Amino acid sequence: MKQMQDMYTNQTFRYLDHTTYETLLNHPYDAILSFAMDDALALSVSDGTSHNAMRLWIHDKTIVLGIPDTRLPYIDEGLRFLRQAGYQVIVRNSGGLAVALDESVLNISLILANEPGFSIHDGYETMVTFIKKLFAPITEDIEAFEIVGSYCPGDYDLSINGRKFAGISQRRVRNGIAVQIYLDINGDSAERATIVRDFYKISAADADLKTPPPEVQPEKMASIAELTGATLSMADIKRQTLSVLQEMTGNVVVAPDLTEDEQVHFAKRYDQIMKRNEAIQAAL
Repeated sequence: MKQMQDMYTNQTFRYLDHTTYETLLNHPYDAILSFAMDDALALSVSDGTSHNAMRLWIHDKTIVLGIPDTRLPYIDEGLRFLRQAGYQVIVRNSGGLAVALDESVLNISLILANEPGFSIHDGYETMVTFIKKLFAPITEDIEAFEIVGSYCPGDYDLSINGRKFAGISQRRVRNGIAVQIYLDINGDSAERATIVRDFYKISAADADLKTPPPEVQPEKMASIAELTGATLSMADIKRQTLSVLQEMTGNVVVAPDLTEDEQVHFAKRYDQIMKRNEAIQAAL
């Protein structure tokens, strides 16, 4: 498999820290904006008008649903439960199932041009390599395999001793790739998992489903701080992220603002994702 350090050494990477915004491009800074933003960057990279990029983002108390989640038989009741628990809800345009975000969860998007022969697995492995380097100062025990009992389970769940702290999804837009990971840094991971578990119990109830939702077991999930015993601040993790990106690529440009072309791409993608979410928002 192709690896980030093999493909991108001595290439310029753009670094966008969007973790502290309240509004951006005259839009509320919510998760819909972030998924539209990643699409815009992927299109820019695909067009060859921008360098490959890494983007950091955080959103408070949001459940990001996958498209299969919206087909659950009692989804309206599940959505009401999430709203009553204080969560915003959106449906994302990348793969996977429900994920819980809050201020203790860091999201990293790796935006790459789709080089010849760069497979879907290469995209996942690139992110795994980066995260292992990111946390190398505190642990060498990170593994990538599906954690049954976690929410949004997949082959590239990241865990320590069988407890998941991160999940990866991937989206390809023209000739651009957005590899997205959520990292449970600290905070109450059991509470987040319990919210998703209860959402599924309410939304699926006792229905006989061909593809039932995951049976979430909160004890199968934890934060990286809990798993390593390290005291981790979001500020420290962000600084380390920039440092590791610099180490792996050789040249990083801090450029959080979108270009004019990217703003055009963003406006179109934002409208598309908003339309996809209209039914969900109406149900809230």
